[in-house]
Amino acid sequence: MSVPEPQFDELYREVILDHARRPRNKGVLEGANCHAEGMNPVCGDEVALDLLVEEGRIAGIRFRGQGCSISVASVSLLTERLEGRPVAEAEQVMAAFKAMLTEGAQPGRELGDLEALQGVAKFPVRVKCALLCWNVLREGLQQCETAA
Repeated sequence: MSVPEPQFDELYREVILDHARRPRNKGVLEGANCHAEGMNPVCGDEVALDLLVEEGRIAGIRFRGQGCSISVASVSLLTERLEGRPVAEAEQVMAAFKAMLTEGAQPGRELGDLEALQGVAKFPVRVKCALLCWNVLREGLQQCETAA
């Protein structure tokens, strides 16, 4: 795994702090057809996702919950990256994000700003914080698939 240059490290830190302080897509999604919730009992992070999946596309996504800055930034970045995208693309992004955090895989273009969370991989306890919303997303998408 390559070590980010200091200016990139600072940029990534700013992206995470910005999303933690001003999370995007927070709230209830009216008309959602799937919902999933999860929590990390170790640190108290909680997240609930509302999804509107139509014709194989995530037409809408909103979240509620609370948690540490990593957890909140991760879910905020997730919603920004995946809203309006095909479910198949969401699955690819999910796999790439998990590989980046758990296997040390280099981030690809499919991650976009999610690459800012790459440094979390150095802190195994924090990896669970970053992955919580992705596990909830998987459950929500499975619920949508089952309902279809």
